[in-house]
Amino acid sequence: MNIIQKHAVNNLGYNFVETQYIPAGKDEYYLRNIQNTADTVYRKLNSQEIETLVRNRNTSDNWDLIFVSSFFNAELVRNCKFYGLVRIGNLEPFYLEFHNLRMPVGLYNSTIISCDLGNNICIDNVNYLSHYIIGNEVMIANVNEIAATDKAKFGNGIITEGEEEETRIWMELCNENGGRKVLPFDGMLPGDAFMWSKYRTDDALLDKFKTFTLQKFDSRRGYYGKIGDRTVIKNCRIIKDVMIGTDAYLKGANKLKNLTINSDAERTSQIGEGCELVNGIVGYGCRIFYGVKAVRFVMASHSQLKYGARLLNSYLGNNATISCCEVLNSLIFPAHEQHHNNSFLCASLLMGQSNMAAGATIGSNHNSRSPDGEIVAGRGFWPGLCVSLKHNSKFASFNILAKGDFPAELNIPFPFSLVSNDVARDVLVIMPGYWFMYNMYALERNAWKYADRDRRTDKIQQLEYDYLAPDTINELFDALKILTTLEPNEEGIATTNGYENTSRTIEIVKVPQATTLFAELIRYYGTMQLLNHFLTNKFRSFDEFKKTLSAKIQRSTWLNIGGQLIQQTEMETLKRNIKSGKVKSWEEVHHFYLTEGVNYQRDKMYHAYTSLLEIRSITPRQFTADYFINLLQQAVETKTWMCKEIYESRAKDYTNPFRKMVYETTEEMNKVVGSLEDNSFIQQQAGKLDEFKKLVKSVTKKLKV
Repeated sequence: MNIIQKHAVNNLGYNFVETQYIPAGKDEYYLRNIQNTADTVYRKLNSQEIETLVRNRNTSDNWDLIFVSSFFNAELVRNCKFYGLVRIGNLEPFYLEFHNLRMPVGLYNSTIISCDLGNNICIDNVNYLSHYIIGNEVMIANVNEIAATDKAKFGNGIITEGEEEETRIWMELCNENGGRKVLPFDGMLPGDAFMWSKYRTDDALLDKFKTFTLQKFDSRRGYYGKIGDRTVIKNCRIIKDVMIGTDAYLKGANKLKNLTINSDAERTSQIGEGCELVNGIVGYGCRIFYGVKAVRFVMASHSQLKYGARLLNSYLGNNATISCCEVLNSLIFPAHEQHHNNSFLCASLLMGQSNMAAGATIGSNHNSRSPDGEIVAGRGFWPGLCVSLKHNSKFASFNILAKGDFPAELNIPFPFSLVSNDVARDVLVIMPGYWFMYNMYALERNAWKYADRDRRTDKIQQLEYDYLAPDTINELFDALKILTTLEPNEEGIATTNGYENTSRTIEIVKVPQATTLFAELIRYYGTMQLLNHFLTNKFRSFDEFKKTLSAKIQRSTWLNIGGQLIQQTEMETLKRNIKSGKVKSWEEVHHFYLTEGVNYQRDKMYHAYTSLLEIRSITPRQFTADYFINLLQQAVETKTWMCKEIYESRAKDYTNPFRKMVYETTEEMNKVVGSLEDNSFIQQQAGKLDEFKKLVKSVTKKLKV
């Protein structure tokens, strides 16, 4: 039975906060007065204004509780019902226009309960507007309900005074059984979500994370909802307990409940038709359109949900896009792409720059009786068409999976690999180094694309988009240890086991090529980082340059913390400082990210130098000017080869007869897909190669002095 309570009508708009939750000497409006930062000077209505309001079919339970500014025009308020304390800013004879929506300034055909309304706003046909503070030049039309409750939490994982712990909202990342759950909060970065979900055996650390979150927010009851300046809301149904920033655009949403929607003049957020969002945080500059369903979620800045996407119990990183599909219980680092209706992602940790193809089913088939499986994939994870994976599985960086139903759990430690399920022979086939051998164009272009499309203006975490970085270089070293123990046949194929949870044959193909390639890539990475160090600091001689180099006894271990690469030793220090109380808040954790970002190029250079000495089996004393010059010449050869592979991997699309057969002529093909010669990215890479050759010549002259 529905419990419907009866109250005296003259109480409507009052007693927003129960008496026991109001501090002594305060009234129910004390938090509202703190929240309303407008400098408007309010006054009571005069008798003429009240007469005008009544004539225009407005009602109020108490006209003495309607306060207005000095530029209030009563003629611009018509057919409205007012309850409780309502404060109204300037209303002047203008109309506002946004995207062909034209509305006269004023309040029309609406029920308004205990609200503060900014200057020159347009409100028309809002059936129920309750306990909101609305900024200046806001436009709201045709909305069923905009209301805040006294226990509003605006998507943050807190509880207010008097609430039971069971009502707290958690976000269950990476695992469906809740074993990695975290509290969502406004301002949560990918690194925060990763640390909290990852270090589950460190109870003291987890307690600190919870404390950091709770201390960010006030548990007192009575906070009003807010709608920032210049926000436009039209044709929506229910907006309840939602904090909305400035310059947001909400149109046609079905239900928005318990949310923070961050938006400002430079990073506007938009939510469109048919969307239903509950218990979440929307970052700055986000786009959410066309039937999206999201529950218990955080969207980092400049991410997108579109075309019926479902996002549940998940964190979506910056500059990521999910369309059409279903994603649940997942932690997704920045620069993720998932566009197709029939793809599914569950209980996964994807470490950025990932792409999900149509029909991919990642993590839906559990191999145990309980939903406790997980998938962990390094940067650049790319499951192809109709790939089906089993929990648990783990992949090194830049693994691409060929179309197939993989029958068992996988553990692929080789980066840049193509993983295939050869059904005809019942063999798992792994090709290390595939990207460099056959798809250099996509590898290089993606690295450029992710950096070029990073729209963050507040770059607290420095994201690494280069495919050759400390994390992948360490994986190349690990892979080399394995490859050098294999005994390939004359065709370069080695038979092994241990990478799939089956007893069937596993083939590692192109072993000699991958071994040579991986060593070359490590050398190239080391040389390029040292060259960058030389140029950045404008050294005049090799001796001056050499004095700044310091090789560590052991190559450092690096972790991917939400897309930012940080040395493990630094992370251990951070954890100790958090537990000891030296780091006291999420803001200080974020300052740690900033500091590590400042130090990244230096630390990366030391890692590169150590890696170079290790792969070349030389000591620092053997690293002479002549040796460096030789490395630079080899780097030119490697970059020349890469540029050639970029061209040839794209040229295949123009020479393959099955690609060409749908076009009558080459001219038609070029008109449709663009000519190879006019490809701007290929031209860009060719130009960079020429610049690099000139640069090496210039540096070589300085090194010979």
